[in-house]
Amino acid sequence: MPLDPTRPITNLVTSGRTTLQTTPSSPEFSNLLKLIEAAVDAQVSLLQIREKALSTHVLEELALKAVELTRDSATRLLINERFDVALATGADGVQLTGQSVPASVVRSIVGQRLLIGVSTHSSNEAQRARADGADFVLFGPVFETESKQAFGSPQGIEALQRVADELKPFPVIAIGGVNEQNANQCIEAGAAGIAAISLFADALRLESVIDALQNLHV
Repeated sequence: MPLDPTRPITNLVTSGRTTLQTTPSSPEFSNLLKLIEAAVDAQVSLLQIREKALSTHVLEELALKAVELTRDSATRLLINERFDVALATGADGVQLTGQSVPASVVRSIVGQRLLIGVSTHSSNEAQRARADGADFVLFGPVFETESKQAFGSPQGIEALQRVADELKPFPVIAIGGVNEQNANQCIEAGAAGIAAISLFADALRLESVIDALQNLHV
């Protein structure tokens, strides 16, 4: 499942604000579906459902509805960590973390049925993910961001450029504090695209944000 290398990849990551008490009738569940609809309309490249607190049953319900919304569109649906849920619901792929099952194990199980992304925070991690059969990596945090404080200080543009150069043409997607003002720096540094939570969180502005990013040159 190769990604299109001719356009900046846009990777919307959901906020993870749902809880174990969230149900399909909860407002936050409905809001996620509205955001997914907006992402499809805006032709977001990748959409990662990152709702770690949901029960498996509710996550599956969300994934099934998201699969319906993204089917036959330009948007590929990824499930954070749960490749079992991705397989069971017909999602396009899985986004793994440093605490997940290694990409090599997932690839041996799913073959080419799923797109595999891996979140990385160093050159070694990124190279290992590529060797293990991942299709792309997220690298960061590039800039300061509250959601990535647990991973320490920002990596910075120079580190992003170094990793992108080392792995080229393998897709390295920048994440962490990326906004409309600094996204171009990431693309100029060699990133294949942009992943974000806050930047893509406003369903009403999403199409204009994506259009602006698509005018950047990889």
